[in-house]
Amino acid sequence: APLIPAIQTGIDRKDHLYNRYVMNISPTQLPDPALDAVFAALADPTRRAILARLADGPATVTEIAQPFAVSQPAISRHLKVLQRAGLIDRDVDAQRRPARLNGHAMRAAVAWLEEFKDFWGGSLDQLATVLDDMKRNETEGE
Repeated sequence: APLIPAIQTGIDRKDHLYNRYVMNISPTQLPDPALDAVFAALADPTRRAILARLADGPATVTEIAQPFAVSQPAISRHLKVLQRAGLIDRDVDAQRRPARLNGHAMRAAVAWLEEFKDFWGGSLDQLATVLDDMKRNETEGE
């Protein structure tokens, strides 16, 4: 059985439109495949560690692979995913192909996440209020 019932039964169009309304998303707004690629690339801990390494400056596959218990071809595959997502660029320097960060795609992901900052801040404030009320009711009941 699927973990999420909506996957099994399909999402009702009415619910889908309601969710878009609640989230203030225009029904004509299309998904952004570039943003999807960024989040898919960031989903892997090895790729996140590679990005953290490249924050210190450009590096070759050999230099990037050193701290990992994986092969250089595996690191190369990770770099290809990061490059397709636009998170890194690869240069050609004689026999070397150093990788370096490209902040443009990351800025787009951060901007997308920022849109939810107010929502999550408000939700956490509401949760704090509920918890305070619960604590207050507990101490008054004793």
